[in-house]
Amino acid sequence: MALSGSDDPDVSPRDLAARAAWMSHVGGLTQDQIARELGISRQRAQRLVARAIAEGLIRVRIVHPIASCLELEKNLKKKFGFRTVRVSPDVGGGADPLAGLALTAAPVIEHLFEANDENVIAVGTGRTLRAVVEQMQRIDGSHHKLVSLNGNVAPDGSATAYEVIVRLSEKTSAPYHPMPVPLIAESPADLERYISLPYVAASRKLAESAEIAIVGIGQMGENAPLYVDGFLSDEELAELRAADAAGEIVSHIFDSQGRYLDHPINRRMVGVRVPVNGMPVLCIAAGASKVPALRAAIRGGLLAGLITDETTAKALL
Repeated sequence: MALSGSDDPDVSPRDLAARAAWMSHVGGLTQDQIARELGISRQRAQRLVARAIAEGLIRVRIVHPIASCLELEKNLKKKFGFRTVRVSPDVGGGADPLAGLALTAAPVIEHLFEANDENVIAVGTGRTLRAVVEQMQRIDGSHHKLVSLNGNVAPDGSATAYEVIVRLSEKTSAPYHPMPVPLIAESPADLERYISLPYVAASRKLAESAEIAIVGIGQMGENAPLYVDGFLSDEELAELRAADAAGEIVSHIFDSQGRYLDHPINRRMVGVRVPVNGMPVLCIAAGASKVPALRAAIRGGLLAGLITDETTAKALL
């Protein structure tokens, strides 16, 4: 089915050119695939991509905002009261939505570091945030401070695969405060030992004072990141799902109403649960598997902003 056919009077030629260019340069689609996705001829797909290049719509990032995405942003703000919303154009062809999402989110995060005021910016971990940081340009954000919201040590003692704070510091020159302890403690006694360490206590205190938190979101299905990455066993995942677990933010697990579970596993998480002290939480997430977690987090008032893609935005609306 075509995403936006050429006969649609609400789609401007520049919108169509920008969308075709996005599918080509981000989604990696061929001109034949773009033609099928948009319901146009191959020749017109070729001309649209050429036009986007000639008119400067492509500079690694698409600089022309697509009208349908702007409309989705407006509707998400109106329905859910978000402070910040960005919607990435779909890349089409069943491609990984993270490719386009990262390109859309990167300039938003850059803008946070371009602010003149000195801010503490707290960040989570994960594949999505790592992809966003990789798409960021180098900027001078040395007057800000970065702090981790959660531990960065995997069950086998190695660093977690998708740690982002070091790379984000390299991109922004902002000094960073990691939390070099396990993501989840083995026991309540271990948790008390970890959080009593002076450097961990200092990082947690700094994170709780942050002006904003930037996070991804994890689903709690069979492909739950906490499970796939080895932090939860089969039995623990089944137990949490039976307790109505719907998602997690920086490893803290919440139910379908967006309420953090009063559960032994949650009580062993070393990181900071957000939001805290009124900080806004900006979530970057897209994909069908994320929708139940996003719905629950929105329902519970956990998020102040969202960066997502067209398909996810439509599902949420």
